[in-house]
Amino acid sequence: MSRLEAKKPSLCESEPLTTEKVRATLSVLKGILKSCYGPSGRLKQLHNGLGGYVCTTSQASALLSHLSVTHPVLKILTTSVQNHVSCFRDCGLFTAIFCCNLIENIQKVGVTPTTAIKLNKHLLSLCTNYLKSDACGCRIPVDFSSAQFLLCLVRSVLRSKPACMLTRQEIDHISTLIVKAFLLTIPESSGDHIILGKSIIVPLKGQRVTESSVLPGVLLEMPEIELRRILPVQKSRALKVALFSLSLSGDCSDTGEGTMAISHGVSLENAVLEQLLNLGRQLVRDHVDLVLCQKVIHPSLKQFLSMHHIIAIDRVGVALMEPLSKVTGTQPIGSLSSVSPSSYGSVKDWCSAKVGFRHFFHVIPNEVTVCSLLLCNRNDTTCSELKLTCQAALHVLQLTMKEPWVLLGGGCTETHLAAYIRHKIHEEPESVLQDDGCTQAELQLIADAFCSALESLAASLEHDGGEVLIDMKYGHCWSARAGSPSVGNWPDLLLLCGCGVCHSQEELSWSFLKSTYHPFAPQTSLPWETTGSASSLTVDCLTAKLAGLQVAVETANLILDISYVIEDKN
Repeated sequence: MSRLEAKKPSLCESEPLTTEKVRATLSVLKGILKSCYGPSGRLKQLHNGLGGYVCTTSQASALLSHLSVTHPVLKILTTSVQNHVSCFRDCGLFTAIFCCNLIENIQKVGVTPTTAIKLNKHLLSLCTNYLKSDACGCRIPVDFSSAQFLLCLVRSVLRSKPACMLTRQEIDHISTLIVKAFLLTIPESSGDHIILGKSIIVPLKGQRVTESSVLPGVLLEMPEIELRRILPVQKSRALKVALFSLSLSGDCSDTGEGTMAISHGVSLENAVLEQLLNLGRQLVRDHVDLVLCQKVIHPSLKQFLSMHHIIAIDRVGVALMEPLSKVTGTQPIGSLSSVSPSSYGSVKDWCSAKVGFRHFFHVIPNEVTVCSLLLCNRNDTTCSELKLTCQAALHVLQLTMKEPWVLLGGGCTETHLAAYIRHKIHEEPESVLQDDGCTQAELQLIADAFCSALESLAASLEHDGGEVLIDMKYGHCWSARAGSPSVGNWPDLLLLCGCGVCHSQEELSWSFLKSTYHPFAPQTSLPWETTGSASSLTVDCLTAKLAGLQVAVETANLILDISYVIEDKN
């Protein structure tokens, strides 16, 4: 009998944000995240003390999934960001850092949590309304008749992930492939509602990045000897396909909740095999050319199908069942009892494909809405990082298709938005205060904390000790190298703003981002059209950034509102 221990009392911690331990831990987490932010962000290596897999990354999704966070307050923050990243695949670090900045800044001003939360909601509403309005000066429409802005958006995503270890030429190559893969998923004929296809990412380590490619259809990896045995098969008609989701191995171990009654003298194995062969005979009669099975096909059935010149491929896995269903135009068959001829699909053709030392059976569809993106990189670390990045880029393109706008990147949206809020609060405080019982002094304190959190986020892009500035015309973010000469030379020291829209040779004046400047109305007329090309711009996905802004503010409000943390230690 095991020894019984008395239950330990629950731990109750009041006002957790006032304790030095929580503040210090929050500061450490913010420091880790800030150091990863942007194209020149520093990489992190995460591993446990017992060894095992080592993760090298600067992405929020990989970073937060490998970090061990124990305090309940920090768990709220990390879980909120992880949920955001799982939905939008982008702006994870933006969300986490802004949330940390906002919590820290509000803790310093001494305003009650209730008032701070109320005003934060108003400021968030002010931000979202402005970013969605036609008057917004940091929003650019996306023209889908040209691939220029799509390439620009994908390049911005790739540049922000230094762990991919890509050169400029490799970024251009991968960007082109991602846009091509995305365009292949758009059906040629569609009604009012477009149902996008799917891009399957196939990572290939040990190959040059420039060997990456996009192929229409689905790739099924198999040994070269097996490929040579089944190919080529010459067919002059439509290629009929049967897709099975159940096991064709003849294994009867899974009987569900029922019982199996076997008559005396009957061999269960022979009876099941005969049923499989009957299925094979039906497939032959129905002129099926290709049999694909999610699980295992019995060797005897395989041999029978091969004798009748039917290609049989098993163990395709659950991940490829949906793409194969789209490619073949059929629903997976889940029963042996009766297979209807309407259950079959078709494909245009099949062939072999080779990348490096890996061989694939290539299923080519009649209409391309599913494609395979073969991603090559030098080693495991860069390959897994590139896969995550390309998944994010593809998802960002899908979000942009639903809402065809992008925001200026490189910190310019953050500084422009901060300048807009400061001017709005200075000129029209009553539009925010309304009848909420908050004073103008409290509004000014919270607005300063909110804007400082945005400006600090933009400044986090600078990792080499340089100066970060804001221009007094457009409110864009500028960065000067460390050790730059005196202030009077800014036009000669600064070339382009963070997003690449504004040029320093314009009639501009600058102020240090962390200094106090007089509120001004940032101009809304963007000069980006005069730059001639969008290839030099850095942009962000509007949908993902708006969602990140909302998650950050709501999570900060939730954490600020916590009065007690009760932990059961049993």
